[in-house]
Amino acid sequence: MTRSLREVVKEYISERRVRKYRLVTKDGRCNIEFGNVMHRNRFAYVLDIWTTFVETRWRFVILHFVASFTLSWFIFGLLWYWIARDHGDLKWQNPPENQTACVYSVNSLTYAFLFSLETQTTIGYGNVYVTDVCPGAVALIIIQSLMGAIINCFWVGVIMTKIALPKKRAKTITFSDSAVICPKKGTLCLQIRVANLRKTLMIGSQIYGKLLRTTITPEGETIILDQVSIDFMVDAGKDNLFFVCPLTLYHVIDKTSPFFDMAVDTLHQQEFELVVFLDGTAESTSSTCQVRTSYIPQEIMWGYDFLPIISRSKEGKYRVDFSNFAKVVPVPTAHCAYCYHNEAGHHHHSINGIDNQGFEVIDIETPNITKM
Repeated sequence: MTRSLREVVKEYISERRVRKYRLVTKDGRCNIEFGNVMHRNRFAYVLDIWTTFVETRWRFVILHFVASFTLSWFIFGLLWYWIARDHGDLKWQNPPENQTACVYSVNSLTYAFLFSLETQTTIGYGNVYVTDVCPGAVALIIIQSLMGAIINCFWVGVIMTKIALPKKRAKTITFSDSAVICPKKGTLCLQIRVANLRKTLMIGSQIYGKLLRTTITPEGETIILDQVSIDFMVDAGKDNLFFVCPLTLYHVIDKTSPFFDMAVDTLHQQEFELVVFLDGTAESTSSTCQVRTSYIPQEIMWGYDFLPIISRSKEGKYRVDFSNFAKVVPVPTAHCAYCYHNEAGHHHHSINGIDNQGFEVIDIETPNITKM
């Protein structure tokens, strides 16, 4: 059945509202604004000109690239025109036929600009060249050649650095769109799936999380973006992950976990943001990078588990089926951590729970899969 226009607009507005109130977007960008920055502090961006250009968007880098070369050609073209005018080499000055010009064939502003461009780019078409009758012209060609070399080196460095930025490597590492809460190895866990889309490893990978929420201290102080550390681990531990295939990360919900007081019917009423970080070194470039994503309560599914995605063929090869990367199936799960651990308190929650309106449950026929 086709959805009405009102439903589409309502869903779009809801997504924009969720995106607006995130600190970290799903693709890792930080949604934060700096206000009332003093002018002297803004001048620091000019002093750190290299980092400023490296972090500038490509469209502005290309704009500054074209502008810097064009402006330098034009400025030096004016200087060459001034030298020719001072020596009386221009056409409208009617120079004598036997006069040796400072720059051969530079007799107008257009030729002066072309000679400036040829000098700085070392093109040299052959019919325009400097003579030895003007010391100022000799000095100017040396200065322009040095300035052209400096501009070339600067922009080559900026472009190469932007191309080799570690955050480009982070684009090939992806997290699951949702997190799940279900039993795992005798305890209740919050699970997230992460995959490396390249066969090259991330060396020394470490995974950790921060729970961001607004808290009120006993003294009545309101702390915005209060950060609580969340430990994640895999079966082999939490440090130096062997990131050759997709991993399922899990956080144990025990008495020390901030999720311990939550339940299936109160989870989506909470206001927090779970930010997950993965740090590592790219094997191919030896550059360190960090991958980030975040989860809000509406993106955490209580009572679901991820489908297995790793299998082994008859030939003995391991295979990763990314079609099941973000798919989940319902599993029997206690409606709160207190119930799961048979702890006293908070058992008044409805054992029936509530439906998760943010997700669509899909019946998936699970194939016969051998776990790796």
